[in-house]
This record gives sequence, structure tokens and C-alpha cells, in this order.
Amino acid sequence: MQSQRPLQIGWRRGEDIEHLITREWLVTNGIGGYASGTIGGACTRRFHGLLIAALPAPLARSMMFNHLEEAILLPDGRTWSLSADEMAGGRAIDYPEPDFLEEFALEHGTPVWRWSKENIRIEKRLVMPHLQNTTYVIYRLIEGPDGVELVLRPALHFRPHEGLLSNPVSPKWSIEEKDGGIEICDHSDYPTLRIALLGQGARLERHASLHDHVIYRIEKSRGYEHEGAMWSPGSIRIPMPRGGKCGFIASVETWEIAHALSVDEAFESEDVRRERLLEISKSQRDDDFASQLVLAADQFLIHPRTRVVDEMRAYAAGESPRTVIAGYHWFTDWGRDTMISLEGLTLVTGRNREAGRILRTFASYVRNGLIPNMFPEGEQKGLYHTADATMWFFHALYRYVNATNDRDTLAAILPKLVEIIDRHIEGTDFNIHVDPNDGLLTQGAEGYQLTWMDAKVGDWVVTPRRGKAVEINALYYNALRIAERFLRDAGDEKTAQRFNDYASRARKSFNERFWYEDGQHLYDVLDPNENCLRPNQIFAISLDFPVLDESRWKRIVEVVRDELLTPVGLRSLARRDKEYKKAYDGDLRARDAAYHQGTVWGWLIGPFIDAWLKVHPGDYEHARELLAGFRPHLGDACIGTISEVFDAEAPFTPRGCAAQAWSVAEVLRCWVKLQKA
Repeated sequence: MQSQRPLQIGWRRGEDIEHLITREWLVTNGIGGYASGTIGGACTRRFHGLLIAALPAPLARSMMFNHLEEAILLPDGRTWSLSADEMAGGRAIDYPEPDFLEEFALEHGTPVWRWSKENIRIEKRLVMPHLQNTTYVIYRLIEGPDGVELVLRPALHFRPHEGLLSNPVSPKWSIEEKDGGIEICDHSDYPTLRIALLGQGARLERHASLHDHVIYRIEKSRGYEHEGAMWSPGSIRIPMPRGGKCGFIASVETWEIAHALSVDEAFESEDVRRERLLEISKSQRDDDFASQLVLAADQFLIHPRTRVVDEMRAYAAGESPRTVIAGYHWFTDWGRDTMISLEGLTLVTGRNREAGRILRTFASYVRNGLIPNMFPEGEQKGLYHTADATMWFFHALYRYVNATNDRDTLAAILPKLVEIIDRHIEGTDFNIHVDPNDGLLTQGAEGYQLTWMDAKVGDWVVTPRRGKAVEINALYYNALRIAERFLRDAGDEKTAQRFNDYASRARKSFNERFWYEDGQHLYDVLDPNENCLRPNQIFAISLDFPVLDESRWKRIVEVVRDELLTPVGLRSLARRDKEYKKAYDGDLRARDAAYHQGTVWGWLIGPFIDAWLKVHPGDYEHARELLAGFRPHLGDACIGTISEVFDAEAPFTPRGCAAQAWSVAEVLRCWVKLQKA
């Protein structure tokens, strides 16, 4: 089976050659591992590699196959490069033969490179079998003379995928040829890398070498440590028979697992799996945009294999844990991102069972009335420093129950909801508590950033927003109404009435206190009052139970549209503010200073569209136009997915994480919602 749907072109001959090292691709394995790189083959991020394996803590996600130089040797002795070469002592990147590479595309989510020149045509495909730390890289000589040889030179530095590049490369590498392949070990805590060579006459020519001063240009531009070394065992040489396949399998699994699937079976199995995802998604079968987003959504849904203790605890209870990677390459699973993303990643795509598992997984982590903000890489325990993730948990559960009517999951989690509200009323960690004077939720602890606007550099919390944040209280009111409805359905009228009283008081205080008359919009934070114009006020309208009086909806939607709306989401701060930053660029301090001070966030287009339709019911045509900017973006940055953030001014350059869960989830959710309308 080889479906060609959907097709997403990433580069074609004649386009800007610079795009070969600025556009990226991403393939994932369903357990948090991935392969990623630039179209042209240069490693411009520390995260670029052919096998980033998801290993049990404390190793967690680890770089096990960093770089691959690719070339073909022609019968007349000429050598043509297939990939960029940045291995030579920090010199400027040498591009692949610009007139040789024909195109790069995602076909059914599978990255495909095609080269053509003179009478030679070559194709390359890459796949990671689901739930395996294994990568297949396969080449095919479609046309060409006899005697063409593929020459590959791998380069390695086993390390944490976000680890320091300057950490020394192991001095104790060993190579052993075994079971028709190569075993490479650096004699550290990392597992053995197994490389199975595919093709008649494939061989490794050993000439081990150390390459110093490899430069990672994106890391350099972001102000990070950007130079390191890699070790190479030598060159892999494989004759390329016309029409035949050759290449290699890289794996940290056992040889039995690595060889479990033939090349054809590996690609066909993944193709069938992706076709099944499209079938169950109920998206329109002729809608390439929705289909590509369904495949992009799949990359974030994982089995949390790196946290073995939690995984075993879940299995013992008869459960199969699931979670959401917030973004590639460096984010782990975050509670806030997971709950915001859940509807778009799972319910819209027909993956209801996984949605339930995610909710039950996070319910098991509730501590002191909070769900975890994040799980740090390589650690078993979560961090709970968030005031809004737990409120988003109510939202995600409500959307799940409405979509599935899964009353068993609701019954299991409902006591947790009551516990969460009671802990917020009483007061919980990080000074998160309901103010008895007005019934509004307040929060804030020195040195912490507890809302989604959470940038911090050293001891500097860029936007602390301590006090009564507008979206926190919109979410709190929404959570109270959700819990009240669930409790009434369950027959617990006494607790439901108590929550109704909390909600009524919070709504009254919200509408009395949050309206900023001079600006004709909502305060962003109260006590102390902050009147900067931010997108957070849109949640007072967009949520299922809006806290804001309906008489003010139209004005808020208008001011957000006029001041914050862009083709790829909402600005995080109005242009007229003295703290406004046009670009999210530069070193870490400069970027974090801009992160929520103007930078555009793609995921915010979702709540804006929800609010727009409440004010303009039936205006689906305009709402669809609000998503138009994301369609060309699928062919830019990381091909086939949506970036985390964008610069605040045109051309709205993509920045941050190359692939972000809530960006994909909210665009897909709204697109499908509007297509059905």
C-alpha cells in the first residue's frame, strides 16, 4: 500500500537554496523519540539527528545517531553530494549539489527526497516504526548506469538530546560486526547503537575519525552553546542496483526487534497505520489541509515510556498511559498544553479512547488540588508550578464527556474535581487561593511564573502576572460551572449548589472589577491592576461558560481583532505598549523578553474564532479566512506542521519550537468545526 495522500511539498528545484537549511522535517515514533533535520541534511540544531531514542529515565530522550553525510560515486569517478556538509572544521555549510536535488515532500507524512541529473534519478525515504527506537533510511536508484555506489559517513556523539554540545565525545568507541550489521558502543551508560546494512555488497570501511568544531547555526543564532565534536566510524559503501533498494536500519533495540520488519513491511505498516488515522478522523477525505494536520497531531500523542515507574503503575491498574509532547524538539509533556490540545489532537481526530487515557493519567497525578505543569526530561516526578493547567483539566474533561458520554471516566474523576475546587477555596501551593473578599482566584509566588505567560531568565520573571489574572478567573468560573453540572447529573445537589454559589459570586466580582473603562477592554491582572492589552481576555468569552457579561462581548472581540490579530494567531501584547517587541529573536534573554510581549501565538486563533462566532453567529466564511495563513505555513519552517510562535510583524517569521501541539490542535479543531458548519 502506498498512498499519496496527503502530499505536502517542502522544496522544489528553483526555490531559494537557503531553504535547504532553514526548512526542517520531523518523524516520530509514538514514545517520545524522533528523527529530524533540515531538508538539505545539515545539522543546524543540537536536536537534529536520525535517531533520538526515548530511553527510560534518567537517560530519557537521547541522541544516538547525529549526522549522516550522503554522496554517490559514479562509474566515471565523479562524486555527487546528496547532503550538506558542515563537518569540516567550522567552515560555512557546503550545500548539496543545487542542480541535483529535485524536491523534498511529505507523502502521507513520510519524508521523501528526490534527486535527478543527467541520466540519474535517486529517491530516499525515512520511517520510524511505531513504538520502536528504530529508524529506516532507504535509497533507490530509479534510473542510472550500472556501477553507481552509495557512500554514507555517519557521525555520532551519544548525549542527552538537549545536552551540551561541548561535552567531550567518548574516547572509548568500539565497533563490532555482528548479525549482518554493526554494533557501535561508546562504553558509557548509553545503549549500543545497531546499524543493519541493507544491500548486496554493503560494507563498512573503517577509518575512525574525530571531527571537531562542528557548528550548529540555529543554536548560535539563539545564543546557545553551538559548537561540538562528533566521531565517525568510517564510511558505509553500498552498490546501488537500478530499481533496487538499499540503505540501513539504525536502532537501539535488540537485533530481533530491529530485524522484525523487512523494509517493505516497515514502510507499509506505517502507511497502513496513518491511513487508519485518516479513516477514523472523520475529516473530509479530499481535504489535504485537514489530513496533513491529522498526521501532524499524531506526532504529539505518545506512550510515556521514559517514566517506567509511572508506566508500570498504570499497567498494574489495568490502564495504558498516554500523554502529549507539548512541542518538538525540546518540550516534554506539559499539563497545560495537554489539556488545551486534547480536543484537537484526539476528539477531533476520532481518538477518543486515547483522550480518556490521557485524562485518567493526569488525574492520577493530582497533588494538593493541582495537576503537574510539566515533567522534566529524565525525571520521574512532575513539577506543579502552574495556576491554570488544573482549570484547563476541567475544560478538557467537559469536552471529552460531551463527545463520548464516557460516564465511567467521569465518575472516576469527579471526586478529584471536588477535591481540586475545595483545595483552591482553602488555598494550595504557590499562594493559589480564592480571595474571600471577592470570590476571585488569585495566585503568585516570588520567583515563579504560574500562568501560561511563563518566560523566566535566571531570577527574572518577565511577566509575573501575580494577582488575579483575567484568564485564570475565566477558567475558574468555567471550571465551577462544569463541576456544578457534573454534580447535578450525579445527584449531588448539595455540592452542586455550593459550587453554584462560588460561581455566582466570582462572576459578579469579575464583571464589576475587570472592566477597564478608559481602555474599553478588560484588565489583564487585578491586585495590582495591569491594564496592558493582551489576548488573555478573549477567554472570558470563548469558554463554554463565559464569565463576561454578554453586553461587552462585541467590544472585546473588536479590540482583540484590531490590536492583536495576525494571519497566524494573536499577538501577546498590543503594539502601542512600551514593552512591545516586534521580533522573537536573538539570545535567550532577548527572546524571553519578547516571548509574551508581542510575539504571535498560533494556538490563540482557536479561542478567538470561538469568541468571534459567539458574537457573529453563522459567520463561518470570515472565520475560515482567519485560518488561511496557516495553509502556506505547512510548506515552511517544519514541513507539515505548525510552529510554536511567530514574529509580531510581517512577514511573521516562524520561531520557537518547530512543531507545537496546541498550535496544530487548535487550528485543526477550528478547521474541522468550520467545515462541518
